[in-house]
Amino acid sequence: MNVHPSKLPLADLRSARLDGAECLFDPELHDGPDPLTTIEHPDARAAREDVARDVCASCPVRVCCREYAVHARPKAGIWAGLTGLEIDALNRPGRRELDEVA
Repeated sequence: MNVHPSKLPLADLRSARLDGAECLFDPELHDGPDPLTTIEHPDARAAREDVARDVCASCPVRVCCREYAVHARPKAGIWAGLTGLEIDALNRPGRRELDEVA
């Protein structure tokens, strides 16, 4: 039975997001280096995030990942091609046009 990601509990969304996710091949690409040990130059961060967005664009679990991010509200990293600030914008009242952002 297929269930739309918006109907799944948060724990199930996380599991669905991970199964087959492209970000598993290079997690640092999406999360960046450890901020406690490395200072990432803004230009390097922008370039890394652009590549991460490209990877997300073809990811087979992008819809589940986006739904998970909207519910979990991560502050860092690239999730389904979106930054934490872009995800926060989706959570503002009247801004649930998730399919338009995809």
